[in-house]
Amino acid sequence: MNQQHESRPRVRVAVVFGGRNSEHAVSLMGAGSVLAAIDRSKYDVIPIGIAPDGRWVLASDGQRFEIEGGELPSVDGSGTTLALPSDSGSIVTLDAGRIPGSLGQVDVVFPMLHGPYGEDGTIQGLLEMAGVRYVGSGVLASAVGMDKAYMKALLTAAGLPVGPYVVVRDRDWRLDRERVLKEVEELGWPVFVKPSRAGSSQGISRAEDFVELERAIQNAREHDPKILVEAAIEGREIECAVLESPGDEPPVASLPGEVLVNEQHEFFDFSAKYIGSDMSLSVPADIPVAVSEELRQMAVRAFEALGCEGLSRVDFFYTPSGGLILNEINTMPGFTAMSVAPQLLAASGMPYNELVDHLIQLALARPVGLR
Repeated sequence: MNQQHESRPRVRVAVVFGGRNSEHAVSLMGAGSVLAAIDRSKYDVIPIGIAPDGRWVLASDGQRFEIEGGELPSVDGSGTTLALPSDSGSIVTLDAGRIPGSLGQVDVVFPMLHGPYGEDGTIQGLLEMAGVRYVGSGVLASAVGMDKAYMKALLTAAGLPVGPYVVVRDRDWRLDRERVLKEVEELGWPVFVKPSRAGSSQGISRAEDFVELERAIQNAREHDPKILVEAAIEGREIECAVLESPGDEPPVASLPGEVLVNEQHEFFDFSAKYIGSDMSLSVPADIPVAVSEELRQMAVRAFEALGCEGLSRVDFFYTPSGGLILNEINTMPGFTAMSVAPQLLAASGMPYNELVDHLIQLALARPVGLR
């Protein structure tokens, strides 16, 4: 596939977005920013949408990527149906009633996908099978980063400070609910309840007692049968982006930034992130220099503990006592130009268009297969 580079004036990049999960719209918002920023003098770009029913389609010219009038964007499923055959690197068209055609080989895929069936190692595995390079973390890091329960177990094993939590599996909730409730009670009130394998603050609730807890768990189970219940941690939300470096250089951490949320929100929820202007980011965060340096080192340690590639965002709580608690790492963070990770990197000296190019070049330089 690399031999094609010499015969084509531009590298061919497929930007894939949408997906079969509740973060479908968030994916489209990021993809719209990538498509607007990508350098068309260097890259041939193929925009590919994954419809809510799982069909891959060539994005139409009228595809909407932004929230308009409170309406979330969705992949227009009327485009030409596509497929990625195993071990070919070519995109095939599958129009009904016509002989399958080909859009040609793809050099690299930019999977602008969030949540299950995209960010969780599934599309990464598909691309590995097809022998196609792609932006971002590989199968294992993506899967572990998506599942907060395993993520926290791995971060704890790496010696990083993680807050108390309880994992509520589907069978436990159905058959041993009293034990689950007792374990959660030991965390103390309030608690935060969230799907183990979802992002963008989807399905997250705060619970002050057992009545609210059961309601919150049922809400989270609409997104994932596996639930995480976390002890509330008093502290400021500080976030840091970690970016893979070219060659054998170590990953680099951005300046830390503090997330500031409008008082009407109890926490940094979906509405605060994506609808209106209910959050802001203060970069660099107003924290002591020594704490900032420690946080950045911990962010890189988390990145390396999971074996991440490309870009990740690592979220912390800075407690009143001056301590740091690692909340989670996101292997495919929100990626509009105004999302947290791109803003952190822009403030650290890498503008959004350069970040897009950097991630594509990292993917092109990475070998396919085991590494």
